[in-house]
Amino acid sequence: MTERNEKNEQIASSNLMADQEVPVQQEFTSAKKAVGDDEVKKVHFAGFWMRFWAYLADLLVIGSLNRILIHPIFKFYEGTDDLWFSAEGFLTGIVFFLYFVLMTKFLNQTLGKMIFGLKVVALKEEKKNISWSTILFRELIGRYISKVTWIGYLLAGLLPKKQALHDVFADTGVVLIRR
Repeated sequence: MTERNEKNEQIASSNLMADQEVPVQQEFTSAKKAVGDDEVKKVHFAGFWMRFWAYLADLLVIGSLNRILIHPIFKFYEGTDDLWFSAEGFLTGIVFFLYFVLMTKFLNQTLGKMIFGLKVVALKEEKKNISWSTILFRELIGRYISKVTWIGYLLAGLLPKKQALHDVFADTGVVLIRR
């Protein structure tokens, strides 16, 4: 009697009978045995209120940076520019976005997130650090959309992974970390 394997090659199976069933034993290993006890961790996503307080702390840091770095430059400038379209407004916006982009890229958390034990993680990337394209998309485009609509931030209290709109766009999440 001959049979065929996965590659459609003929193999001899003289010891198998057509009517005989061969029991197959499958052994299941738990995740802890497969990767070790230390590597299995339960992930807790940060909710709306934790992220809200971290964001307020970040705004205090950014406001302080602007008062130290940007405002002294324009203290004696008596321009009639509206604050939204002035050079001072432009530079404070640059400080705002640079703070979030650089802190999230190099540390995966801002100072506000550090205070509250939060960290930004990529949900689909396997690397430790999040890629530049993900960070730029999350912090520049996604955060702008969330800031304009405000409902984007409220989604963090409603979605199962507690993602804000900019997290959904960039496939990221904010998790609680052990201190």
